[in-house]
Amino acid sequence: MAGKRTTTTDSDGGPASAARPRDGLFIRVYFGDGRHLGPGMIELLEAIRRERSILSAARHLGMSYRRAWLLVDEIGRNFRQPVVETHPGRRGHGTDLTPFGERLIALYRDIEAQSAAASRDAVDELRAALAPQDQEAGRHG
Repeated sequence: MAGKRTTTTDSDGGPASAARPRDGLFIRVYFGDGRHLGPGMIELLEAIRRERSILSAARHLGMSYRRAWLLVDEIGRNFRQPVVETHPGRRGHGTDLTPFGERLIALYRDIEAQSAAASRDAVDELRAALAPQDQEAGRHG
């Protein structure tokens, strides 16, 4: 189900870019009290894991440091256990994921994979029913 992706600014802080089309399911888990966990948040955590820095992760995802920091703070306030650990004063690599941060990513990716597998046939049928893009422009324009 994964494939081409776009990133558009979404309410959970996904990076902003309109150049790449998205393909597949995008899961946002709502907890019933206004809190949620979605793909932008997980992508940010994965970028922090890779870059070991909120600033570098934000740059990599094309978002401001402030936006990234606010999302990390929001994620951290949403859960009982810390998600990231910062190391003030460490040049360049000042943030690591906690074991719970790693577990959060794993749980989300598992939900995503199970959802994609469960809906694969239906999504494939929808994809097969799509009109060719050049015809679509002619019909609607």
